[in-house]
Amino acid sequence: MNKELNQYITTCVPLTDEQLIFLNGYFQKKIFKKKTFLLQQGEVCKFEAFILKGLVKTYFIDHNGFEVILTFACENWWVSDIISFHEQKPSKMYIELIEDSELLILTPIAKAAILNEIPSLERMFRLMVQRHLASYQDRLFGNIALSAEERYELFLHKYPNLPQRIPQHLIASYLGISAEFLSRIRKRKSKK
Repeated sequence: MNKELNQYITTCVPLTDEQLIFLNGYFQKKIFKKKTFLLQQGEVCKFEAFILKGLVKTYFIDHNGFEVILTFACENWWVSDIISFHEQKPSKMYIELIEDSELLILTPIAKAAILNEIPSLERMFRLMVQRHLASYQDRLFGNIALSAEERYELFLHKYPNLPQRIPQHLIASYLGISAEFLSRIRKRKSKK
């Protein structure tokens, strides 16, 4: 059984040891090298993945050909294209590994089997979606209402361990600014 996954699940819904053993049997543990694409634009997402180790980015390519980072995900987080996964529609985004990663993969068929056997897991998946939605809403608000410097401060506050793991140009893309402008913000911050 996987300790990290079980801890995540049992914070959302109480399960017996037998249910956890059953549940763990449906996840496939996979190891991927950095720069591996888990999903590319136009493909249908066939997984929800729990990250045991590593770092993942989700992004799209804008009309000017620039990579626009939507999210970063690391240990004990989930990654997927929720719309593509649930509606089996082509994805509008890419999911790519920033670091070598170890993931627990759940397919749509496996998820259906789990929910059929343990209906109370609907709560865990609902909470997961609510957390994603809250994160996206915070991000949308920040992009509209906050200055670039405030968005950077918020990023550092929310994800204190990620800046050491993510190249500066990806952080800049996430913040919606150029890498050069982010450099200036960091210089001003270091002088304070």
